Amino acid sequence: MTPGPESFSLLATDGPARRGALRTAHGTIQTPAFMAVGTQGGVKALDPDDLNAVGAQIILGNTYHLYLRPGDEIVRDLGGLHAFCGWQGPILTDSGGYQVFSLEAIRRISEQGVEFSSHLDGSKHLFSPEKVVSIQQNLGADIMMVLDECVGYGADREYTEKSLELTARWAKRCLKAHLARPDGRLLFGIVQGGFHPDLRRRSAGQITDLPFDGYAIGGLSVGESRTEMREMLAHTAPLLPADSPRYLMGVGAPPDILDAVEKGMDLFDCVLPTRNARNGTLYTSEGRINIKRAEYKDDPRPLDPACGCHACRNFSRAYLRHLYLSRELLAYRLNTIHNLAFYLDMMRLARLAIEKGRFQGLRAKYAAVFQDNGPQDGQ
Repeated sequence: MTPGPESFSLLATDGPARRGALRTAHGTIQTPAFMAVGTQGGVKALDPDDLNAVGAQIILGNTYHLYLRPGDEIVRDLGGLHAFCGWQGPILTDSGGYQVFSLEAIRRISEQGVEFSSHLDGSKHLFSPEKVVSIQQNLGADIMMVLDECVGYGADREYTEKSLELTARWAKRCLKAHLARPDGRLLFGIVQGGFHPDLRRRSAGQITDLPFDGYAIGGLSVGESRTEMREMLAHTAPLLPADSPRYLMGVGAPPDILDAVEKGMDLFDCVLPTRNARNGTLYTSEGRINIKRAEYKDDPRPLDPACGCHACRNFSRAYLRHLYLSRELLAYRLNTIHNLAFYLDMMRLARLAIEKGRFQGLRAKYAAVFQDNGPQDGQ
């Protein structure tokens, strides 16, 4: 295993905001970075050429879904996830912990791991810490995540405390399984602790005492308000090692991402840009646009004049609206290209702003465009 400080370099800072480089077997990721979510081995509606065109550095695969279909051993035998899906850049795979949280009605948690029923056919399966590492190794991920339990917003203190202790024990088992098969992949630990500041601190201490390659904050964007999420992030982020990459899991609204960058986080993922693209909600330099609205029926302008993506260079708002209302498959591709291009350009500008010591100005600009005091978007 490559220790975190050896795979990650800090290149610049602007207050707590960090500009770094994370080296993996399939390339170096310039941070802060947003990871496009490819749940089942592909970012919905896009192929690898599309991802390269919008500037994607890394994509995220879902361990739970790929284990059930097509199966991690099939992926392994076909050359690993990179060969299977045609993406040659870095890939991070999650551990299935969030699916454990979301499938509460059909799973049982024990010291051994998580027993669950497949949402596809009802068959029974067990995710142990060792099994989760083995699946991710078979998939060929560059960055793997430990098995953890994601505790939902509102969980009582007693349960949250027991859960974080279980997560810590599972983390040790994941690390042991990883070290038993050294292969150059990176393994990240996950801090839990719910919305109890002292439990967050305890979990951070337990996880950062272990020699992971990076450290993630989980259990946010699970039903809390934006204010509560940001307060807990502000409390937890400084508890992570400064010389290792820091990953905020599942938080994805533009102002929330930049707020997290300001607090020192490096990596982000969320289904928000791709899911909203399929729902007709698009991100622009002027704010969100609902392309279904009648006002765009005969609008000849590009979706966002400030964007240089394929959709904005070649098509009008009127055409994008027509495609969407006609349920043409091209609508999903063009909308997704644009939303990901918007997110990835935001991260590029964040990196430049940190290098120049102007990050606060960039953050204020996006906060003004995306004013939203309601529940945050995530996962």
